[in-house]
Amino acid sequence: MTTTEPTTNPPGLVISATEPIVSFLVSASKDPSLSQELREIASDLSSRTNVPYKSLRALWSASDVASRPNLIQLLSGSDFVLTSPKTREKSEELKARLRKLAEMAERKEYAELVKDITPNKETTEPFSSYKDQMGFGLHVALTMFTGYLVGYAAFRALFNHSPAMNAAGGILGLICGMLVETLLFIIRSSSQDLRPSTSTSKQQKDQ
Repeated sequence: MTTTEPTTNPPGLVISATEPIVSFLVSASKDPSLSQELREIASDLSSRTNVPYKSLRALWSASDVASRPNLIQLLSGSDFVLTSPKTREKSEELKARLRKLAEMAERKEYAELVKDITPNKETTEPFSSYKDQMGFGLHVALTMFTGYLVGYAAFRALFNHSPAMNAAGGILGLICGMLVETLLFIIRSSSQDLRPSTSTSKQQKDQ
């Protein structure tokens, strides 16, 4: 069996053109008993190296029984010609996805190469976990409650047990406690933002 390019042969079973096949096609192209169309097909196929079996069988069937060769003898020595499958093209979506995966692999490989010389970036954010959030919330509530009690007690001592002034003192103490917590939160966030810079400076100094 032989293999050719997909554009060489028509669809269907194709066989190689042996000398008996070529001789039969030349005779069929000059056979007056065949139609003009069949003679043209025979003339065209006689110059080819590969012949469609369907066309060859049609010419053989239409030829005179007395003058045509035996079909087995006609096909003797001929090989099947296999058509190479057409190369499957990748879709644009698949190409884009492959490019993205290649870029990700390159970035990962680069990060692996420079991990020893590049300082680690701290990605931990304040109150990133549920436990931290709960702890901060309880701490704020406790501070504000303490501020309320302190303000309430202070105004009670100053204004002779006046309910209105006592409540005002408690609210003032609550606000002061909230402001203190806000200030502490800002200081804590600023210190965490400066920590990577300090680590980088330390590594540069060591180098």
